[in-house]
Amino acid sequence: MKRLWYQAEAAGIVFPVSKTTTGTAHPSTPAATGSGPVPAIRHGAVLGPLGLFTVLLGGALPLIDFFIVNVALPAIDSDLAAGPAVLELVVAGYGVAYAVLLVVGGRLGDTAGRRRLFLIGMAAFGLTSLACGLAPGAWTLVGARVAQGAAAALMLPQVLATIQATTQGARRARAMSLYGATAGLSMVLGQILGGVLVAADVAGSGWRSVFLVNVPVVVLGLVLAVRAVPETRSERPASVDVPGTLLLALALVSLLLPLTEGRATGWPLWTWVSLGVFPFAAAAFCFAEHRADRLGRSPLVPPSLLRLRSLRRGLVMVVPFSIGFSGFMFVIAVALQQGLRMGPVAAGLALAPMAVAFFAASLAGPRLVGRFGSRVITAGGVLQGVGVALILLAVQLGRPDLGLAELAPGVAVAGLGQGLQLPVLIRLMLSDVPADRAGVGSGVMSTTQQSALAVGVATLGSLFLTLVPSMGTRDALAVTLLVQLGLVALTALLSLRLPRVMG
Repeated sequence: MKRLWYQAEAAGIVFPVSKTTTGTAHPSTPAATGSGPVPAIRHGAVLGPLGLFTVLLGGALPLIDFFIVNVALPAIDSDLAAGPAVLELVVAGYGVAYAVLLVVGGRLGDTAGRRRLFLIGMAAFGLTSLACGLAPGAWTLVGARVAQGAAAALMLPQVLATIQATTQGARRARAMSLYGATAGLSMVLGQILGGVLVAADVAGSGWRSVFLVNVPVVVLGLVLAVRAVPETRSERPASVDVPGTLLLALALVSLLLPLTEGRATGWPLWTWVSLGVFPFAAAAFCFAEHRADRLGRSPLVPPSLLRLRSLRRGLVMVVPFSIGFSGFMFVIAVALQQGLRMGPVAAGLALAPMAVAFFAASLAGPRLVGRFGSRVITAGGVLQGVGVALILLAVQLGRPDLGLAELAPGVAVAGLGQGLQLPVLIRLMLSDVPADRAGVGSGVMSTTQQSALAVGVATLGSLFLTLVPSMGTRDALAVTLLVQLGLVALTALLSLRLPRVMG
């Protein structure tokens, strides 16, 4: 993370502030986003290197915690006698609360102040992490994880919104690239860190350390945020859309909860009823948002945002990418520990080549985008597909005691491909979002990504765990990798529809 800070400083994120006070961008300043007047960066609202480091730290924490529990689940089960259904809820409770409240968190930041919501969300994240680490029982842990997901949803949208509101032009592009690098790296490092912490058993804390480690990081983040993160808010704040919020929550819960709990609970009637509710809830949400827009109100997800081609097509692509990414991360953690009998450290370190390759690719991405535009994303998809195919060959053709050396080439190539996709895709999706809608725009993007991450764990995880009893770990893993390969091919094809030139 410190290296990301140095990269930002080298990129020159600090820049002069326009002296205009009219509420529109200075004529000499490149128009950043959207059509119509663009709010100027207010005097003092400048995100320097320390501020960028701080918001990136806040952006990393929620993503790390989505994945950090994957390698800790066996230890949690052993200590708390949780059982499969409750273990699913430890993962799902966080993911569902996080996804449901992200857009609301973005809207609140636009209205009440993004720095204020960032501080509130980070403080709540620290307290709920402490509650997770001290949980005396499995259901207490589930409740604390739900609260932790809600806190993350308050904090994360403010990261991208603050970057959008306090940077412009090339500096914004560099900051967005650093955010994308941080996001992808956090998802990989989460599992590596989880394995190391569980095995280290610091002061006999065992699995609890994967949550308690957040507390000192949050304290540091709060101190830095007070000092270095400027306050920004929308020039045209809008009230919270209560009907839209409730309908979006109903739609996401009705989809994500049965998918994550269905296999572990044996697919009871309520799971099918809930899945049946989803399309109606989603349709009602779309109708309510369009109606609010026609009546001149403030919809939770303004339809005008989805008319932005870069955002709309990027959202379509991020769904299969995130489903495949999270499904792979969950399945590989379970397969290596429970099927191939690796310890938590070895299971985590198996992904180290992916982290290194992802970081290298994400740093090279901005230069490549300058030459090749969004086709960098397509090239990344091809490389990721090659990497997944190499992992599949290692699983099928490798020796019985499959080890880190056999997995390393495929994992590294897959990480290289992912590093060329995710940071560039995030930058592309938000490139045309108006600055005064930065919070809701980042909330929509993060909600889509987070929902897809949860669906990936639920669907590919359920597929793998269902096949293991009849096929064995290796063959079940091979089938799951084939499905992921199909998702990678789909993302590569969808990338061809992205705008070629990026702002």
